[in-house]
Amino acid sequence: MKKKLEFMGLKKKFTARGVGQVVTVTFGLIVLCGVFGVINPQFFSGKNVGNLLRQIAPILLIGIGQAYVLITGNIDLSLGSVVGMSCMFAATMMTHGINPWASVGLTLLACLLIGLLNGLLVSQCKLPPFIATLGTMSIARGLAQIVNGNYNTDSIGSNAQPFRDFFYYGKVFNIYNAIWIALFIWIIFNFILGKTATGRHIYAVGSNIEAAKLSGISVLKTTTFAYIVSALCAGIVGLMTCATSGMGSMDAGTSYEMYAVAAAVIGGISTLGGQGLLAGTIVGSSIWSVLQNGLQFAGAPVAIRNIVIGLIVIVSVLLDVIVRSGKMGKKSAN
Repeated sequence: MKKKLEFMGLKKKFTARGVGQVVTVTFGLIVLCGVFGVINPQFFSGKNVGNLLRQIAPILLIGIGQAYVLITGNIDLSLGSVVGMSCMFAATMMTHGINPWASVGLTLLACLLIGLLNGLLVSQCKLPPFIATLGTMSIARGLAQIVNGNYNTDSIGSNAQPFRDFFYYGKVFNIYNAIWIALFIWIIFNFILGKTATGRHIYAVGSNIEAAKLSGISVLKTTTFAYIVSALCAGIVGLMTCATSGMGSMDAGTSYEMYAVAAAVIGGISTLGGQGLLAGTIVGSSIWSVLQNGLQFAGAPVAIRNIVIGLIVIVSVLLDVIVRSGKMGKKSAN
């Protein structure tokens, strides 16, 4: 009887946190890879796999940030603009002779301030997260445009080559640094979410904000932390973008908020809050990148790729709502 109870408790915990979704989408990812491999055997070539992994890295990072915010029951629409702001801030400082690593530090600090502002607007000022982050999305994009006089920057120059190698082109064990950075950050934030009191508070706030307050959890601190994580991840992606192109682009990060939601939701993060595993963001970002890459190999136009991704996001959210509504109905009946 004791073992049965332990098993039921473990099963309940796994179901609540979204293990089932992760297993399902992982199976879907394997099927997708197999299909695209049959369509075009070059899909599994060493060169394409390397490029695919580098494509996954930034999507994984913004997926991590959006996942934190979604689990609290909120959303971050400013994420893509923060990517652009980060790219432009770093590039502008470097083209004006500021040390690349000082530029990195100052850029990330600016991104963290956007995250802090988002958290305060949502949790302290009680603004709807859609409205709050829609406003900061416009502010961040405006800052990206104004920092260099409404122009993209020139090349950041050869002095910034160590910066470019660290954030994108360098390799460790023949694997690009961008991939290592994404995995390292995922490990840190996965540990926080799954093994610390902060992580438990994030799930609690997303599951039932009133119950979380009664339990003594600071909704202000928890929500703000989630938005800061989102802004930090977006800032790092902006640095990767700058390192990739070697310049600042005002349009960097456009539509990344959609990519972030796609990576998180496809991976099983609930849009209703309180549910999902960060492991799902790895699978979700992989599915997004595999679809983009595989459809390109299959000769599908960009418009078709966008339609497919959009449909998958809608279906993922719809299934989540249906499943969660069913569970709520059962609880009410009991």
